[in-house]
Amino acid sequence: MAEVEVYSSLHCLFCRRAKKLLSGKGVSFKEIEVDWDAALRDEMVKRSNGARTVPQIFIDGRHIGGSDELAALDRAGELDQMLGLD
Repeated sequence: MAEVEVYSSLHCLFCRRAKKLLSGKGVSFKEIEVDWDAALRDEMVKRSNGARTVPQIFIDGRHIGGSDELAALDRAGELDQMLGLD
């Protein structure tokens, strides 16, 4: 199974949507909360080529984007393969 990292914030609706989608597929993920840690926020921005919004999602080190991009991959039938579920 793929390694999934989700940079998130405690009160972020889009973060909850992304985590719900992943959890619904039985995928475990590492959640990295950036609310109170400037170093983690900076790490997220650097890894995501300047994106400052949460969530920012990585699958096996590859930047996927946010919640909308994750859902689009799922609708296109590509997400399960990326996650190693097929």
